[in-house]
Amino acid sequence: MSVSAGLVTEPADADKAAIAAVTQKLGAAWAKHDADTFAEQFVEQATMVIAGAYCDNRDEIREYMAGAYRGRFKDTRVIGKPINMRMLGDDVAILLTSGGVLEPGDTEPQHHRAVHACWVVVREGTQWRIAAYQNTPVHNPWPTTDD
Repeated sequence: MSVSAGLVTEPADADKAAIAAVTQKLGAAWAKHDADTFAEQFVEQATMVIAGAYCDNRDEIREYMAGAYRGRFKDTRVIGKPINMRMLGDDVAILLTSGGVLEPGDTEPQHHRAVHACWVVVREGTQWRIAAYQNTPVHNPWPTTDD
């Protein structure tokens, strides 16, 4: 499947707000360590690639996050700010963000917890949900120069 360059457009203000609300709901669910609400922001057959984990559907996302909240993400929060958002049609958008995981007391992600993320969001009825999410470290552990 390909997307025509003519289909890539700037989102309407209402879509921008609704898509941003998805990320806010996700952040609020993370702050409460609520894996159920976190997972509900995804479509049933969503994909999530995060911190080395690969989840292939909403149930796997829920299970992964429930364990992560008890383990390595215990007492953490997440933040993110949009870098770019564009529509790929009436019901599909791509959102790029910069942010990361906050440890207690942090106001910005520590160097090793800062990420860029790519979100593919789709409209299901009147709601926007995440179809795919992937993040990567902001600070490149694979330098492209010899210095």
